[in-house]
Amino acid sequence: MWTTWNIGQAGALLLAALLALPLAVLLSRAAYLLPRALDAGMAAEPSLAHRRWRNGFHAACLGMAMLCAWRFGATLAAVAAIVYTLTLLALAWVDAETGFLPDRLTLPLLWLGLLANLDGAFAPLPEAVLGAAGGYAALWSIRQLFLWLTGRVGMGDGDFKLLAALGAWLGWMSLPWVLLAASSSALVVALGLRLAGRAQAGDALRFGPYLAAAGILGLLRL
Repeated sequence: MWTTWNIGQAGALLLAALLALPLAVLLSRAAYLLPRALDAGMAAEPSLAHRRWRNGFHAACLGMAMLCAWRFGATLAAVAAIVYTLTLLALAWVDAETGFLPDRLTLPLLWLGLLANLDGAFAPLPEAVLGAAGGYAALWSIRQLFLWLTGRVGMGDGDFKLLAALGAWLGWMSLPWVLLAASSSALVVALGLRLAGRAQAGDALRFGPYLAAAGILGLLRL
């Protein structure tokens, strides 16, 4: 199923670009509409910052799609990897800008991961199923422990679902690495913001972008 097409590296990069461009436009539209469906109080018109992020998002999608084609060749696995990475880029953007991780992106990503691994494209299917369940359970347990210790909610349900989706794609054995990479990078950024005077103790830190970045790196290093 995941065999290489004999079109050469240049052809694979061209196909990646042709797939990435319409998908990037679709996801950028979703990044605008989905948060507003969850919060009717958001401004109807995109801000200047949002428009700038959109341009950067399109460029990042093109670059990531070509990187996936270079990594996996002209294969259906590369197509799946492009959908995975571009969706994670969109989720990172939405969470960083609005604090939402919409179910309409995270849940399809989870199911697509299980489907992609029916033939073990990125992880054996049993490991993918355990990864989906374990990813959700891991962050849910951490939130419940934090709530019990402090009386405060430390993260939202969207983070659980995002890590479940990463587990479905990468398998349960990749979850410790993903969590370590995401937590470490989030901690470094938080300390940097504190030192720069741009954040205070107790300020909320959106974890989705760090999970998304770790998930992309996790797939590319398989």
